[in-house]
Amino acid sequence: MADSAEAIFTNPVIQGFNPDPTVCVVPATETKPAQYFLSTSTFEYFPGAAIYHSEDLINWDLIGHALNRRSQIDMRTVEPGAGSWASTLRYRASEKRWYLTNGVFQRYRPVVDERIFPRGFYVYTDNIWDDSAWSEPVYFDNPGFDQDLFWDDDGKVYLSTTVRMKERTPGLKLKDFAIHISEIDLASGRTLTPPKLIRSTPLGVSEGSHIIKKGKYYYLFTAEGGTEAGHQEWAFRSTEGPYGPWEGQGKALWYNGPDEEVQRTGHCDIFEDGDGDWWAVMLGVRPVKNQDNKWLEPPMGRETFLVKVDWKDDWPIFNDGQNVTLRTSGRKPIEQLSSVEFGGGVKWKANLDKSELELGWYHKNTPIKTCYTLTEEPGVLRIYGNCYNLTSPESPALLLRKQSSYNEKFITLMNFRPTRVGYESGVVLWWNQYSFASIGVTAVKDSNSVGYKQTVVLREPTGTNVEFKVTYPFLDAGKEFDTSLPVKLSIQSKPTNYILSLQSANSEVGATVASETLTIFPPVGGAFCGAMYGIYSFGSSEPVLDPSDFRAILIVDES
Repeated sequence: MADSAEAIFTNPVIQGFNPDPTVCVVPATETKPAQYFLSTSTFEYFPGAAIYHSEDLINWDLIGHALNRRSQIDMRTVEPGAGSWASTLRYRASEKRWYLTNGVFQRYRPVVDERIFPRGFYVYTDNIWDDSAWSEPVYFDNPGFDQDLFWDDDGKVYLSTTVRMKERTPGLKLKDFAIHISEIDLASGRTLTPPKLIRSTPLGVSEGSHIIKKGKYYYLFTAEGGTEAGHQEWAFRSTEGPYGPWEGQGKALWYNGPDEEVQRTGHCDIFEDGDGDWWAVMLGVRPVKNQDNKWLEPPMGRETFLVKVDWKDDWPIFNDGQNVTLRTSGRKPIEQLSSVEFGGGVKWKANLDKSELELGWYHKNTPIKTCYTLTEEPGVLRIYGNCYNLTSPESPALLLRKQSSYNEKFITLMNFRPTRVGYESGVVLWWNQYSFASIGVTAVKDSNSVGYKQTVVLREPTGTNVEFKVTYPFLDAGKEFDTSLPVKLSIQSKPTNYILSLQSANSEVGATVASETLTIFPPVGGAFCGAMYGIYSFGSSEPVLDPSDFRAILIVDES
């Protein structure tokens, strides 16, 4: 929370899985202050390229997604950490138009050095409040990721991306990813000049480029060293133009090391606010330690942090020259609003009175067809399972919401009466298809007859990809399970573990899952996202004809 008497606020300003933030500013008018819009990466989840809005830079609201239909982003069986990578969001006041660049990895397998660098694209809109107003993609010619657009004063437009260097460092096992730039024709995306290398790094990876102009200088900002423990931000300047030559300071702007409360900071976007002051948004993580005093992989993944930027001798100084911390100095006192919006500590509850899902729900990959309905039964989110289970690389009938706190509980009521063996529905603590925890209701073969038996199924991750401990608590205890009444399902988040629970009319079952058992690195792709809560339904290689009804879906603050 922000201190009332001083300009102190708490980072991250956007909690939960929200990496690679990029910001644009809409200038103030006679009736409105300056408006700020921010986009974060969504990787293999749909809809893509989340859009947030703020009037004070401290409090942000999700207002939509730029990539919200299959014609813009069609992800079929992309790996964890593939899909939609970092964007650049810009507002052109002369056109009253927003532009968002993006690139979609359809194949990303870094362990075997197999990557298909995407041909990125941009979409645009004249009404950022309306998801349907975003255009179809205009594709670039240059391959790469982390696309950035820069408009120079003479009207020329430049595209910078990260791609592997043609001339790689002999004998070194570095990725050799570097920043390249070309002038482009914006209307068509066509490359007008050959890509020129403008920044390589001894750290092996230079990415997340953003170019701005301030006074007589052009500035190039880059994220270097990869997005893990060695992540850091560098700045360069030139008086000549986007091609350089670029001069640097010979060091990172700062470095949050692997034993600080905030780590892996970088991938910055820098901007001037409506008062003429400068700021930067960036990604960072806030891990916790286990009982052995070992830092755990942060389950919420990379979140959005904000720091002020000042200038000295035409060089930027971030956060008063200090490393980034959770308690952060701002410029003026601003009330940081509580996340609790309802009584009883409820920070979010699903609005089930609409005909479409509200913002904040995500699918894994782009769904082929809609798996839910809000209109068949009033006040109910009804899911019809499809033929893909939770370990499938395809898009199962799975709806997800981001974890945003170390101390909260996801709760729902569910009615599900499966009538075929293999039908299943419940809640899931989601990391990716190789590691998750779930508890739900299923139908299994009845050993005493030719029919089926309805019961509870629990899956726990083991710390090894695609290996789960599967138990049937009611069957194992010799108990019958009654599906005529709703069950209460919950996932309780704690700093180092999670508790999954199913509560029926006469008993409760569940399990405790250690965070470090869940948050393992996948066998393909990367661990670039964060934990999510989900509701699901699936059949055994067939669609589920019995509806799964969810009511009273809540997230409760327990801090």
